[in-house]
This record gives sequence, C-alpha cells and structure tokens, in this order.
Amino acid sequence: MALHLVADFDLRKDALPWLQAQRAAWTGAGAPGGCAGSKCLTLLVEICPVNNVKVLKAVDSYVWVQFLYPHVDSHPLPENHLLLISEEKYIEQFHIQVIQEDGNRVVIKNSGHLPRERVAEDFVWAQWDMSEQRLYYIDLKKSRTFLKCIQFCGDENFKLMFEAPLDISLSDSGFKLVNFGCGYLQDQEKLPKYPSLCVFTNRTGSLCVCYSPKFDSWEQITYSVFYFHKGYSKTFTAALGSAHSRVTKGITFLNLEYYIAVYLPGHFFHLLNIQHPDLICHSLFLTGSNDVINTLPHSPLHSLSGSLVLDWCSGKLYRVFLSQSCLLQFLWHARPDWEKMALLHCLLACGRDPQFVEAKIIQWISENISACYSFDPIQEFIIASSYWSIYPETSNMDTLLPYSSVLTWNTEIPGITLVTEEIMLPLMKVHNFKSYWEKLNANLDYVKYSKTHLHYNNNVVRREWHSLISEEKTGKSRSKVYVRNILDNAVKVISNLEARNLVSEPRLTPLFQEEDNHQRLLVGLMVSELKDHLLRHLQGVEKKKIEQMVLDYSSKLLDLICRILETSWRKHHLHPWVLHFNRRASAAEFAVFHIMTRILEATSSLFLPLPPGFHTLHTILGVHCLPLHNLLHYIDNGVLLLTETAVTRLMKDLDNTEKNEKLKFSIIVRLPPLIGQKICRLWDHPMSSNIISRNHVKRLLQNYKKQPQSSVIDKSSFSVEFLPLNYFIETLTDIESSNQALYGFEGHDNVDAKFVEEAALKHTTMLLGL
Repeated sequence: MALHLVADFDLRKDALPWLQAQRAAWTGAGAPGGCAGSKCLTLLVEICPVNNVKVLKAVDSYVWVQFLYPHVDSHPLPENHLLLISEEKYIEQFHIQVIQEDGNRVVIKNSGHLPRERVAEDFVWAQWDMSEQRLYYIDLKKSRTFLKCIQFCGDENFKLMFEAPLDISLSDSGFKLVNFGCGYLQDQEKLPKYPSLCVFTNRTGSLCVCYSPKFDSWEQITYSVFYFHKGYSKTFTAALGSAHSRVTKGITFLNLEYYIAVYLPGHFFHLLNIQHPDLICHSLFLTGSNDVINTLPHSPLHSLSGSLVLDWCSGKLYRVFLSQSCLLQFLWHARPDWEKMALLHCLLACGRDPQFVEAKIIQWISENISACYSFDPIQEFIIASSYWSIYPETSNMDTLLPYSSVLTWNTEIPGITLVTEEIMLPLMKVHNFKSYWEKLNANLDYVKYSKTHLHYNNNVVRREWHSLISEEKTGKSRSKVYVRNILDNAVKVISNLEARNLVSEPRLTPLFQEEDNHQRLLVGLMVSELKDHLLRHLQGVEKKKIEQMVLDYSSKLLDLICRILETSWRKHHLHPWVLHFNRRASAAEFAVFHIMTRILEATSSLFLPLPPGFHTLHTILGVHCLPLHNLLHYIDNGVLLLTETAVTRLMKDLDNTEKNEKLKFSIIVRLPPLIGQKICRLWDHPMSSNIISRNHVKRLLQNYKKQPQSSVIDKSSFSVEFLPLNYFIETLTDIESSNQALYGFEGHDNVDAKFVEEAALKHTTMLLGL
C-alpha cells in the first residue's frame, strides 16, 4: 500500500491487560468503577523509597497529565516537570525536584509544596508535540481565533514562541485536546460531526495548520491547510461521490515530513506537497474510483508526534512512511499528467534510495518519452533531482534553486477544487532563534521582505556564453585569465563527477572524450554564476561549502543526462562502431538518436549544459539516421551542432562517391570559418580546393586598394591564354609579395596565387564536364 505502516506498539496487547487487572483490583477493593474518563482526584504518588501521596487537583472535573522529557540524560538528578490540563480550560506546570539522601536514596524534595505555574488559560483547543516538546493551543480574543505555541526546554522554563491569527471558527466546537491520550477513542462515530484541527512542522522550518470543519454535506468535504511558512492558505473541496455514500469516519491528517496526507477512508487520498505547494500538480490527489484507494488502510488513523500514527480501531501504534515500491508502481500506471508529475516529485523527495529511484524513473522516462503532454519529463526530472541532491545541505534552498520546470498549471483536476488566500504571518515573540525556530523565522522573513523572485536561472549565463562564442567567431578574444578560470570551473565539475562515479560500472557512451570547449565554457559559466547567486543570498554559510554545493549540483545535472543516455544505450545494445560513418543505421540507433534529440530539447529551453562529446555523438547518429534534406534542416535549425570532431571523422570515413560528395560539401559550407579552414585541408577534392581558394582570396582582398598598373601583361609567365584569370592571378601575386603578413596563415602554408589558379581551372573543368 502507498502508506507503509510499521508497528511500534500494540495498545490491546501491551497495555490493556495491565489496565484491566488494575481496574479489577480497584473494583474489588470497593473503588468506583466506570470508563477511563471518570471524574476523580488527581494524585501524584511516590511509591519508592517512601510512600507519599500528593493531591494535584481535588476539583471534580476531567484532568489530563503529561510529563515533559527535555534532555533527561544531561542532568544527573533531573527536575521533573508535569503538565496538568483541566477541562476548566487552563494548563499548569508542576516542578518536581528530586534529591539524593542517605546514600543512593532519591526522593521528592519538599513534597508537601510542589512549585507550580500557569502555562495557558481560556483555551478551547490544545495539541501536544511530544518529540519537539511543544504545546500548541488556541484561545479566543474578541471572537477571533489565535494559535499560540509554547516551547519547553531542558535548561529553561518555557517560552511563548509565536501567536498567529486563524480564520476559522471554533466558538461552538467545545473543548478538544490532541495527543493528550486516547481516552476518547469511543467517540469515533461522532468525529464527522465535529471540526478537525492539527498542527504539523518539519525540520525545514515549515509550519502548517490543517483544519476541516464539521460535515454539512454528504456529497463533498472541505478542508484547509494554512501554510504559514509560505504566507497563504489553500482551501480544498473534494467530491465524495454519490449522496448515498455516507461518511462514517473522520478525516485524517498525517505528517510525512515533506508532505501532508489528507485521508478519508474509502473516499479520497490527497498527498500535499508542503515545501512547494504553489501548484496543485505537485500534489497527488486520488479519488475513491482509483484502485489505489483500495490499497490504503480502511480504518481511520490519528497522527501523533513526527511519523507516529495510531490506528483507532486496533489500538496499534505505527511509524508511517510512503512506500517507495508502491509509488513507483503508481507512476508506471498513472495516466493523467498531473498524477505523473506529482508522483515523480514525491519519489524524488521521499525515496529512501535516491540512486535506485532515479534509475527507475529514468527507465520510466525511456519507455514513456512521448506520453506526457503538459510537461517535459526529462526536463522535470533533471531539475527536480538536481534540486534534491543538495537540498538537505542548507535551509532556504527552495527559495534559491528551481524545483520544477513548470511555472504555471491551469488544468483542472477532476474531483477537487481549491481557493488560495493570503494570510497574516505569525508574530514571533522571541528574538534569539535556534534550530527549527531559526529556519521558520528565515522562511517568514523571506515571505515578508522578498520582493523579487530569487530562483536561479541561466539568463546571465546565456548572454555571456553567446558573447564569448561571438568573439571567438570574429577573432576577438576576452582576457585569457578570465577564459582560463571559466574552463577550470568545468574541469572541477567533470573531476567531481568522475570521483562520484568511481564505484559505478564504466559508461559505454562515448562522452567526455573530447575537449568540446563550447560546452565546457557553458559548464564553467553556470558554476561561476550559480556560486555568485548562492553567495549573495546564503549569508552565514562558508564559502567552501557553497563552492562544493555548486560543484555537486552541476555534476549531478551532467550525471543525470549521462545516465538517461546510458540507459538507452544499454537497452538497445549499441556498440562503439556506431561512431563510424561508413555503415547503415539500425533501428537501435534511431531510438537513441530520438532520445538524444529529446534531451537536447529539454536542456536548450533552460540553457543547461550538456556533457562534452554529446553534440558529436548526436551529429554522427543524425548523419546515420536522417536523409540529407532532413539532416540539413536539423543543422540549419540548430538541432544538430556541427563539431570539429564529428566533421573530421566524416571527412576521413566517407569516400568521394557522388552522394558523399554532396553530403561533405553541404556540411563544409555550414561550418564556421575557422573550423571550415581546417576541415577543407582534410578533403582532397576540387570542391575543397575551391573553398580554400575563396577564403584565401577573400582574406587578401578585404583591405586591397587598386594601384595603377601597365596595360600590357607579360604573357610569358602564364601557361593559359585567359586574360581575366591572368590579370587576377598577377594581382594576387603582387599582394602576396608586398605583404607577407596577409599571405601566411595557420594551416594554409601552401596556399598561394598558384594554388588559386589551379583550383580555378579544376573547378572550371569540372563545371564544363571536360
């Protein structure tokens, strides 16, 4: 089932036999019987080493008690603290000091007078958080509802941490306690008639209040979640199906750290993303018509502290977590895009084995590459998985790094509607914060003071990268130190990636086997810009830690791309010989080319870097798989990027058949000038000589100024009686002899006027068919 329950405690098995024996003993002794909620004196009994009884409350009313457990091991003789909660709507704390006397005897100090103090009063609702030692309670001020929180500490008394207004009505709901015992289990049939309210927090500084009013309709149910750490609330209305489908059990809210589960047995299951609740597609909603609902527990569950839940019916205490295997199974069978999106994010956030989960998601993507219409699964996976790879390193990461590639979602999800409203933030009552409170306060400050969107994007990287490439094409050059630093960043990322993959099996895909300076520049620029972004906004975090986080993030991004390609490569059993051009394409190569094209689409719109060698491999497969006109269309539209490595291999591998000549020429004329000059030297063909000659002539004549010359041409130096060509060659010869700086250039030491003349004659002969 989606919720995996691990039993921690069985009330019926572990506690009820003892309670029944005690009750029988009391009844046999003439003590009044009755249910667990009988009104009686509240006593504190010291049994050993002395027999001492202290009356804590003598008024005939319901009372609940709760011991505090703050860091007991740190005090050799701890002072015990006991909360007493009265139905008269007040809470007191008793301080029970113990002393050591007569050797090892430990007794209560001054048992006749136990210090006490009032913690809260005039409240209508209270919740105890055992693991964090916090008391949440609600009081009513002038018909307004205020939530307050008291933190109990080991070395201090207690502190009121915050108060926050709640736009809910509890004036007619009576008195209710949460997590102060289970004496009210017998009232489960009445739960749908009363509102439900609980508070959840997690270690990232989130603060959520879940509220469901009493049911007033058998056709739908309404519940609200106040995301105080985000500054807004969402009110959901879920359809329950047929009016004859009566609700006999109460709604359940479960705390699952990064998620809150809203659960009504047999009707619906809503998994709410509390770290990123903006878009409804990041939360999973399943109705009673979904087969998944049948795999969930049918009895109502009650969330206690942390991941503990209590099964109302069996009395068993469980630790609950999301089942990784079931979520993967749901992902494979999900049909609507919103379910796929929600499940993908849930797996990445809650998966216990990240490497295993990522491998399974990559396998799912490979099989369903074209099955998503509202989002790009490759893009979403790369962004979300890279985000979660460094999220635990520091707080506020959800405000600084992109979590999803989807920024808006307008598609309605059947069975549920929602209304989003801004809410007033909690008013913090203390000024020095530690641990959870420091993170909560940072989240609240972000909501209050942040006016701009702080999520990192590659817009600056895009502009700088295009600027560097443009300078390279025009022959200009940026500071060598600047470019070297950028390329050094890329070297660090690739080294970090290789170090992390030492334990995994060797990659079969031929990546990282060439320099590919363009992609290395892009990797290095992203590292530089991301580091500056985090340094600006992560105050108080060490620079070395931020630098490592940036390296890990960039390495993860490249690694995910490699793993997607590697999975497809292994699936289709490709071999290194696919890198040669003198062979025909197979169906496997078509499949890998397709997924590489989808990877390129996913990364291009976000301007993400690709592993060096990706474009070379993509181009080689493109030449194998595409007809010439399609290939050229892909090149002209930027889908295929011609690299020097790919074109060099093409010139060497293919012979000079008519078909190959046409391909080679079409490729050469599309190359940047600097690469084209090198590649033409590799092709021993009149067409190549023609291109080399044109480039040479263009270089010589670009600054040429015509000088007066004699009208008589010395024909003895020319072997061909063709005056225009003779005149042109004489002009080139004069320029070459007058300015050797223009004549010699890298890679063309043997190109001169004589070479141009021979190339012109060969080209003319070829055109005339002679």
